[in-house]
Amino acid sequence: MEPIEVIAHFDREGKIIPRSFAWQRRTFRVDSVGRRWSGRDGLHIMVMTPRNRAHHLLFDTAKGIWYLVRGSDVPTIPLV
Repeated sequence: MEPIEVIAHFDREGKIIPRSFAWQRRTFRVDSVGRRWSGRDGLHIMVMTPRNRAHHLLFDTAKGIWYLVRGSDVPTIPLV
């Protein structure tokens, strides 16, 4: 996982909505937000960027840090 910068806002119910993120000196606009779940390591959010590229973002709620979860990282099993 790599720490990243994320621009996000909160909707009326307090849900975090990512709008863009910066990774490897590039900024990616978030076109849509998909599945989200809470794990022991924080809030996981799947987003789509232009050209239908999926990305897995993780917000560590304890530290207030965003991460980009890469394919080699093992995602947390959602808590039910």
